[in-house]
Amino acid sequence: MPERRFSTVDYLIVDKSERLMIAYAGGQPVKAWRGLQFGDAPSGHKQFEGDERTPEGRYVIEGRNPGSAYHLSLKVSYPNAEDRAFARAYGRSPGGDIFLHGQPNALPMGRMPGDWTDGCIAFSNDEIEELWRIVPDGTVIEIRP
Repeated sequence: MPERRFSTVDYLIVDKSERLMIAYAGGQPVKAWRGLQFGDAPSGHKQFEGDERTPEGRYVIEGRNPGSAYHLSLKVSYPNAEDRAFARAYGRSPGGDIFLHGQPNALPMGRMPGDWTDGCIAFSNDEIEELWRIVPDGTVIEIRP
């Protein structure tokens, strides 16, 4: 995909099966990231706290944490009302604290192997720095199976 000039994006689509995220600005794809890392159990929608799954559905980037235990983090608005209702029906917590983030701060260099988060979406530190700059709070993120 040719890279266009843009300053911010307004929509993100994550394809878990392809380990791909595409950023859009004004309805046009402007950037793609490959090799995403997910929770230890990457298949299926997150339902309960501790299930190690990455949520699927439509959410919003609702904040950022420069002091995260991982190199920068952008907060995803999981759980939504439907997620909370589902978990409540089973007497469970839906969990929370789902982020797009970099690698662990304790990692001196490189990237953790495989899927290792508790349900977040991990990027390289260089990639999350770019996302930090171009993804404003309020950006819609659609996470597909």
